[in-house]
Amino acid sequence: MYAKSTQDHINVYIQLSDAIRILIKMIIKEYRICMPLTVDEYKVGQLFMIAKHSMEQSQKGEGVEVVENKPHEDPVHGKGQFTEKRIHLSSKLPSWIRSMVPKIFYVTEKAWNYYPFTITEYSCSFLSRFSVSITTKYENDNGCQDNILNSPEDVLKNRTVDFIDIVFDECSAGHYKESEDLKEFKSTKTGRGPLQEGWRDDTKPIMCSYKLVEVKFDMMYLVQGRIENFIQSAIREVLLVGHRQAFAWIDDWYDMSIEDVREYESKCQEETNEKVRRKGSIPQEGEPQEQEPGGSLFATPSGTPPSGTTPTTPSGDETDLDGKKKKGKKGWFSWS
Repeated sequence: MYAKSTQDHINVYIQLSDAIRILIKMIIKEYRICMPLTVDEYKVGQLFMIAKHSMEQSQKGEGVEVVENKPHEDPVHGKGQFTEKRIHLSSKLPSWIRSMVPKIFYVTEKAWNYYPFTITEYSCSFLSRFSVSITTKYENDNGCQDNILNSPEDVLKNRTVDFIDIVFDECSAGHYKESEDLKEFKSTKTGRGPLQEGWRDDTKPIMCSYKLVEVKFDMMYLVQGRIENFIQSAIREVLLVGHRQAFAWIDDWYDMSIEDVREYESKCQEETNEKVRRKGSIPQEGEPQEQEPGGSLFATPSGTPPSGTTPTTPSGDETDLDGKKKKGKKGWFSWS
């Protein structure tokens, strides 16, 4: 009798959990960020911006540790670049999240770059059911295409489209720099800028980064919405600041070739890793380390190949509540 009662309670709990999972929809946003650049120009500017920004963020011993960066070829997408990074950010988290995470906390980023198309996955170093997937397409337009990423109907139905204005959207006070204020900035080498109200409609050249961001955290239902909203807000701030910098730093990278920027990137990665290691965010040999979950801001794709082997590009298959595979979404793994 007791066993039957216990089993009944378990069955009710499982049914309730499944019902809550269905009711609490994953937050899906498509960010569209226009730039006064061409897609070819942005390829160099983006690499320069990421390398320089990562080095700046590593000044205090917490920042971006580059684990791997090498060429990769995919049978569908062709030749590209695979990178894996660990983003150390314990001190940057709000207190209500810090209370729930280990002292040494990092986010794993795995990116497959087949420019102008990229897939990025993030995973938390200790939460296997917390994941973020970012699918990106770069186009020479002003963000006018409604489904450039070929999203399935269920994604289109649930997504929110958010235009990020690199000129007039305000970043946080801690990220603001007068030299990066695009209402005042004018490029010496290109003559572009300052950018005025309505710039997305009449500026030439113009391009857009279309980014579909899916945040998934199917546990701790009472705080799920709060955490997913926090992550989306953090991602939006990163996208705003990063794209502002890519244009504000144009005179630094405009004359670079792709080979030049890759060399700069490699130099920055070495310096960044050394700064983070010297300050102690990277555990030294012999120190205990957190184990990443078997699945990928946050979880690693399930079935990750052994060290030295590049993970394959995410297939886009997803498992439903009945355990059956379904097609359509890109980027989930067994965060970004």
